[in-house]
Amino acid sequence: MEAAPRLKAEIWVKALIRRCEAAGVTAMVVRRGDATSGTVLVKVNTLDGEARVYSPARDGDGALVWLPREKQAEPETDAYIEKQRSFDPDIWVVEIEDREGRHFLQDKVG
Repeated sequence: MEAAPRLKAEIWVKALIRRCEAAGVTAMVVRRGDATSGTVLVKVNTLDGEARVYSPARDGDGALVWLPREKQAEPETDAYIEKQRSFDPDIWVVEIEDREGRHFLQDKVG
């Protein structure tokens, strides 16, 4: 069985931002990665000094899931993102600012 083609990172990011905007939530690209195949990290800033990062992964069946990191102080979250960028310079970072902590990810969140 052939794997389904993956959506280009840039198109996926634009769709996520549109979902946020439709809900009246601010979302922005804070780090642009490779337009075709860059990995995307989603930072949810709850505007109270804390944030959470969601990272993509694949489950045992190959389906996309989003793994949340523990909510922590925003500087610690930013340090984690910078560390990930040092491993992968093609990474995208999307920041969502939502007091409710919504991530707007349509795939399963683990």
